Amino acid sequence: MTDSEKSKCHAIIHSHAVMAGAGNLLPIPGTGLAADTVTMTTMAMALAGVFGGSIPESVARNMAVNAIIAAVKKNAVKTLVKEVSKAVPILGQIISPSISVAMLESAGWSLANQLDAERTQELLNP
Repeated sequence: MTDSEKSKCHAIIHSHAVMAGAGNLLPIPGTGLAADTVTMTTMAMALAGVFGGSIPESVARNMAVNAIIAAVKKNAVKTLVKEVSKAVPILGQIISPSISVAMLESAGWSLANQLDAERTQELLNP
């Protein structure tokens, strides 16, 4: 990944993570995962563009769901705390978005690295 690509990825990932955090402000359990999925879908499409490709929304959605599942498996306790914390007024609206931002940042970089590796593989094996 070049420095330019890394910079573009950083802007895309960070802005989408912040949007997902905003979507997690609602104190209703379950809405956070929906916001995360929508945000990851658009993030996947934008990241594919950084690496010279484009992917249909259905493929991006599958990638987003897989990335979120991986993040949930890796951080099951954080995910549970994120959703349960919404029942606690004010505190939940601080905790849930913070966890969501961290998880989407992590998932976004995993996705960017995956897309970069796939592009490199295609270049090596045309």
